Amino acid sequence: MKVRITEYLEIDIGTEDWCCQRCGHPLISARDNFKKGCLVAERPMNEVHPPIVEGKAFSYCFDPDYCRLIEYYCPNCGIMIENEYLPPGHPIANYLDLDIDSLKRKHGM
Repeated sequence: MKVRITEYLEIDIGTEDWCCQRCGHPLISARDNFKKGCLVAERPMNEVHPPIVEGKAFSYCFDPDYCRLIEYYCPNCGIMIENEYLPPGHPIANYLDLDIDSLKRKHGM
């Protein structure tokens, strides 16, 4: 049985795997950070956030020395599952830490 968690992410509570909601491809154990099972890309900040005023430098919050944009994709279908802004050197964030045992009980497994 699969339970939708985000727009492009679900958990298969039978196999305890994170899965792509679009194609169903299993990513990694649901007891781990789903991002570790994704393809990862870092986007250039000047490509994503071009200067608003021509000839002006970036706002400091989009300076690549202080901030980077990381994108996470399904390795099977290529849909972007998540993205996040992180300072350089910061580890991948883990904001989804589910109580899988409670989820299984809730769904009668």
